[in-house]
Amino acid sequence: MRWENLTVETRHDRPANAALFGADAVTTRTFDTPEFAGVTFHEIRARSILNRVPGASRMPFEWTVNPYRGCTHACVYCFARKTHSYLDLDTGTGFDTQIVVKVNAPELLRRQLASPRWHGEHVAMGTNVDCYQRAEGRYRLMPGILTALRDRANPFSILTKGTLILRDLDLLRQCAEVTDVGVSVSVGFVDTELWRTVEPGTPAPERRLDVVRTLTDHGIGCGVLMAPVIPFLGDQPDRLRATVRAIAASGATSVTPLALHLRPGAREWFMAWLARHHPYLVRRYERLYADGAYAPKWYQRRITRQVHELAEEYGIGPTRAGMPRRVPPPEPVEEPTAPGPIQLTLI
Repeated sequence: MRWENLTVETRHDRPANAALFGADAVTTRTFDTPEFAGVTFHEIRARSILNRVPGASRMPFEWTVNPYRGCTHACVYCFARKTHSYLDLDTGTGFDTQIVVKVNAPELLRRQLASPRWHGEHVAMGTNVDCYQRAEGRYRLMPGILTALRDRANPFSILTKGTLILRDLDLLRQCAEVTDVGVSVSVGFVDTELWRTVEPGTPAPERRLDVVRTLTDHGIGCGVLMAPVIPFLGDQPDRLRATVRAIAASGATSVTPLALHLRPGAREWFMAWLARHHPYLVRRYERLYADGAYAPKWYQRRITRQVHELAEEYGIGPTRAGMPRRVPPPEPVEEPTAPGPIQLTLI
């Protein structure tokens, strides 16, 4: 593995060619528990935890924190798979089972946030791999990370598919009292069979929507990133409607659709999965994604329009942070009046 050669491209207080960590800082572990069967953890002491997003990125944020590399969610479409190749690790099964854990992430973040060169910019988490994947249950890095952000009143956001975020509910509420906190849960579809094959290591979609409901009930507005919308498998009108209806019922503050994109690393793994499970779709995907990683603009616009129309129908849309939406209950059905006299009683 190329531990020593892994470098950060840019950072606010380190030279561009500084190694993120060295081989002498790596400890490899396996755990004899059913939840981590076949999973290897590489514990490292990182030299950088605040990462600047490249200027050419489409992301609406500039800084990220990623305490893990690799992800046991094992989503076949995950765009972050390519990052495992930087370590000479496999981007397929290796990405799902070889997890890099930055065990010093909380203390390192606390130190970097205190640097005079840091100006309190927004920090995004869960944008590369999920910071609340199953490994977080053992390593418990997020409480220290949230505490560091809270103590500096530093704004941040979290994107997750993990229900483990509810463990840190009290900390999130403390953070929200002193700074801007954004939480989004990723739910691209609610079809159970599709979920079991394409996101085998994640909590079920309904469990993720329970997270949305719990967060909003406790005053933390939570949006849903409806991602990915998977062409020909999750984009039928009835499936889009079912997903938006469930999102609305959870009390989400907003819903943002995102069509599947297939970057190098993820593309090969997803297409191999598609050939096994839905071989009749391979040619259609090759045509749809012939021009690159992203679906054509016409397709993206169509999905966005359909989801926004459904969101308006079900009463969700752009809202102020922390203002959960609720789907109004159905109108009560009036019982027909029984003929004849009615005996009134007191209960």
